[in-house]
Amino acid sequence: MAGELKFGSFDPDAEFDIEYRNLPHWFQPGAATFVTMRTADSMPRDVIARWRTELVQWLEKHGFNWNPNHPLPEVESLPEKLQGNYRRQRDRLWNWHLDRCHGACILRRPELAGIVLKSLKHFNGDRYDLASAIVMPNHVHLIGQFYNPTTCRKQCTSWMQYTATRINRCIGGSGEFWQSEPFDHVIRSEEQFFYLRRYIAENGTSANLPETDWFYWDGMEV
Repeated sequence: MAGELKFGSFDPDAEFDIEYRNLPHWFQPGAATFVTMRTADSMPRDVIARWRTELVQWLEKHGFNWNPNHPLPEVESLPEKLQGNYRRQRDRLWNWHLDRCHGACILRRPELAGIVLKSLKHFNGDRYDLASAIVMPNHVHLIGQFYNPTTCRKQCTSWMQYTATRINRCIGGSGEFWQSEPFDHVIRSEEQFFYLRRYIAENGTSANLPETDWFYWDGMEV
């Protein structure tokens, strides 16, 4: 039963993979992972520029000067005392901008959000276990743990390709629907797991959206 599922956190002593694209992607089979997929128009360039500026200002305020023309620093490249706070500030600002609902926010439409949620649940209990998920107007958050041979990256690609095809067919659209690289974060502790699970559950209301604009599913209470 779903309520009996156990979600594990990252084990530094077990094998894991790190893949670098625009973002670093850590993966460990069986470790709970927080994933965000966003629509291609969810974060316009000017919004990303503001986010970058806010982070550079935060770094300067904390005594770490960074050239604003350079890519933002990786967490691990900062002094250890700054790493945790920088990660939280980076993610908090990013999600704040994301929740402002930039772009067409086409996932407000129940029939389109339903396509996404049904796809997320399709292989639940087989290729992966889902703790929870929310479909927002221009993005999706979920917590899942993936099992070999399924990886987080492969499953996200599958979700995005399938749902993009279905949604474009419904709206008569074409081209890229999702931003090509999801954000994923391997959960490091039980405390972080419950924090992120609560964040997902409260995302719609904390963004001050009406209940008709988001679709939440709790895989541990089904």
